[in-house]
Amino acid sequence: MFEKSPKSYTDLLGKTNRIVEGTTITGNINSPADFRLDGHLVGNFQSKGKIVIGPAGSVKGDIICKNADIEGRFEGKIQVQEILNIKSKAHIIGDVVCGKLSVEPGAEFSATCIMKPHVKTMISDGKSSEEKTA
Repeated sequence: MFEKSPKSYTDLLGKTNRIVEGTTITGNINSPADFRLDGHLVGNFQSKGKIVIGPAGSVKGDIICKNADIEGRFEGKIQVQEILNIKSKAHIIGDVVCGKLSVEPGAEFSATCIMKPHVKTMISDGKSSEEKTA
């Protein structure tokens, strides 16, 4: 009579993925949900959500996402549609394209940076598309 549809396991967890410290992934990750990386990724990462690179985490490759918080190491090109937060212990080397940028004192930021507040970076086939929002 009153049948409830069962929720998926990811709905119950708030749709956040996590790679723990000590784990190394070689390859590309494509995630529709938020992602926390405390391990190591050698490859590219794409998400329609937020990526958090923890203090023990590192990425060597390219990132395309909506928001990002980096406390660990990143080397490559990162495209953030909205806000990129770089914490005081972060080490960033490469190219940055973002809407808004926040860098805490103490962070190592050796990158070219382009801020485009009206850029939409959506993931389709690895290419980003730019369009002005009204």
